[in-house]
Amino acid sequence: MAQPRAPRSGSVAPSTARSDPTAASASPSLPQGRVSLHTPLTAAIGERQAAAFARAFGYQSAGDLLSHYPRRYAHRGELTALADLPAGEDVTIVAEVKRCESRPMRQRRGSILEVTISDGTGVLSLTFFNQAWRANELIPGRRGIFAGKVNRYKGSLQLTHPDYELFDDDGMGAPGTDVEAWQSHPIPIYPATSTLPSWKIARVVREVVPRLGTVDDPVPQHVAKERGLETFADALRGIHVPTSDTDWRRARDTLRYQEAFVLQAALLQERERLRETAATARMPVPGGYAARFDSQLTFELTDDQRAVGEQIAHDLAQPVPMNRLVQGEVGSGKTVVALRAMLQVADNGGQSAFLAPTEVLASQHLRSIVAALGPDLSAELMPTLITGRLTAAERKKALLRSVSGQAQIVVGTHALLGENVSFFDLGLVVVDEQHRFGVEQRDVLRGKASSPPHQLVLTATPIPRTVAMTVFGDLDVSTIAQLPAGRQRIESFVVPLAEHPRWEQRIWERASEEIAAGHQVFVVCPAISPKEVEEDDLGEPPDDTDADRQAKPVVTVEQTIAAVRANPLLAGARVAALHGRMPADEKDSVMRAFAAGAIDLVVATTVIEVGVDVPNASAMIVLDADRFGVSQLHQLRGRVGRGSVAGLCLFVTTAEAGTLARERVEAVAATLDGFALAEADLDLRREGDVLGSNQSGGRSSLRLLRVARDGDLIETARADAASVLENDGGLQRHRALASAIADRLTDRSRDFLARA
Repeated sequence: MAQPRAPRSGSVAPSTARSDPTAASASPSLPQGRVSLHTPLTAAIGERQAAAFARAFGYQSAGDLLSHYPRRYAHRGELTALADLPAGEDVTIVAEVKRCESRPMRQRRGSILEVTISDGTGVLSLTFFNQAWRANELIPGRRGIFAGKVNRYKGSLQLTHPDYELFDDDGMGAPGTDVEAWQSHPIPIYPATSTLPSWKIARVVREVVPRLGTVDDPVPQHVAKERGLETFADALRGIHVPTSDTDWRRARDTLRYQEAFVLQAALLQERERLRETAATARMPVPGGYAARFDSQLTFELTDDQRAVGEQIAHDLAQPVPMNRLVQGEVGSGKTVVALRAMLQVADNGGQSAFLAPTEVLASQHLRSIVAALGPDLSAELMPTLITGRLTAAERKKALLRSVSGQAQIVVGTHALLGENVSFFDLGLVVVDEQHRFGVEQRDVLRGKASSPPHQLVLTATPIPRTVAMTVFGDLDVSTIAQLPAGRQRIESFVVPLAEHPRWEQRIWERASEEIAAGHQVFVVCPAISPKEVEEDDLGEPPDDTDADRQAKPVVTVEQTIAAVRANPLLAGARVAALHGRMPADEKDSVMRAFAAGAIDLVVATTVIEVGVDVPNASAMIVLDADRFGVSQLHQLRGRVGRGSVAGLCLFVTTAEAGTLARERVEAVAATLDGFALAEADLDLRREGDVLGSNQSGGRSSLRLLRVARDGDLIETARADAASVLENDGGLQRHRALASAIADRLTDRSRDFLARA
């Protein structure tokens, strides 16, 4: 295989294709002079370049640009495994030209240049239309970096009109350059876009790094010395312009720790700030509502429920706002714990607002609360529902109860956030399934209190330890792991229709068998109608980008319910649909009928994911299961096995074995342990935004830190940050750290930390 020749001096490569991506020669188009991390990007790299980076990444300063770290490093002597390239993704690869041929188009005037590149085992085609002149550059034996979107054409992978940067055979240095050293020199490969390929980013960054002035270190010197860290300035140079792999590895370790340290310091600072805020203490009252409720319970609380209840009772009795997250398995009894907290607040004359994500769930919560309280306590506490579907008369009555303080427990949906909703003395905000609400929405509800209310956040999605530290580091976290006595075991199976298409018949046979036994069945689809699919409105986005899987038809409620009604196996079964586009009263009517046993099989979307309680439901059939996330699948499975009937869950998928989508489904089927699944989900999912409102998919707000990998590092950084803050809570002696926190939280992540 051809090897690049040693570079020789004197050559000037064209900027369009041949210039070496690591070349550091000055560009006349960029401004000169010293820059700081706060220098506006327009002043650092010029208005035209700055506009490109602002459009692509939202960057505004030199610090933003220099925090765009390489995602990996290539070497001139290495090639990329082309066989592993995913179709549909933008990629940057290092490869060698093997063949280059131009031919005329068949149907119209012009030519097609077809280039084959290889890594020695796999091949990839490059296609250029009416650009035959590129044959003078793409000579067999030349190596370079190629970037573009991978497409599949006639069964083969290809890049159409890719950008590329060839390694300059004519060189960039003086005669006698060490060929081996030149080949091993790391080439930064940056996260890129179609308009800003990696080498264009590298070229601009390499112009800015040498002009960087004094850089303050956010990590105090004594901590940096103990952890063996470089200075911030050296780390920036090492990660962007390394001369060896050792350079960028040391730099990456320093910057990763620094990111964890600044983040944990911000979380701990926010936690202390909240604790400095005055709140009304809600003390336990002997013989009060809470005590009366406990005395009439018809079941034993689990040890976890008691322990978490004691933690909450202690928090409510303090003159600072409680800010506690309660995580627990599906069906672990979080609502009972929350109700006991609301009764303690009511014992002190305060009101509680219980915010639920859907009208179906809000209505069910109200019914459950009324049933649990019994007629006497319900009459005294007057639990009230506020949703957007109330009649004018019902709404007027509910608003009056809330503002007068008659209703000491108010349950509702987003309607609770309306301007007309007021409280007499809001003492506790309970948020069910907090990830369903935006930061601003939760803050609006808390703002309806005359003084900062206590807050209790509930989630049935178990949270990995590292995520709890990173995302919820300013909250106290409680865990309910035990399930109440009597919960039945659920058997879970993957139904892989790609390998066994005939098994589809058996799915509906099992459904008919459960109905014949007097039980009920859930069937869940990822979309409501084909129109919804066309609009790309599928709810939670999948965690992978398998183009072939995405091209497959999506199972919908409308199509499925028609097929179920036409299926002879289910002749005579009472069937209904349930989804978010139905009127609220119709949805509530269907759920009431299903809960009462008047409906045998319901075809639904994930509107039934959380909180819907039908003890007689024995089977959950999830169609297109690969289109749901791990936590969604676990939540859906939790809708069955809730009574005396054992549960059956069938995850139906057409995803191919070995794909990420299939692995996700198999992981859920393999265990009922939600906490184990949370860790598996963290390993499987793509990077998400763990410091903002978008927490499933999308670009991560973390730069180098990865919660799936860096748990020990995060714990170490948190302990170090706590030590610094213990001695200097206001960071008066650590101004660089204070500045770094301010810089790090300039966007929506500041709101997230302050309000979440």
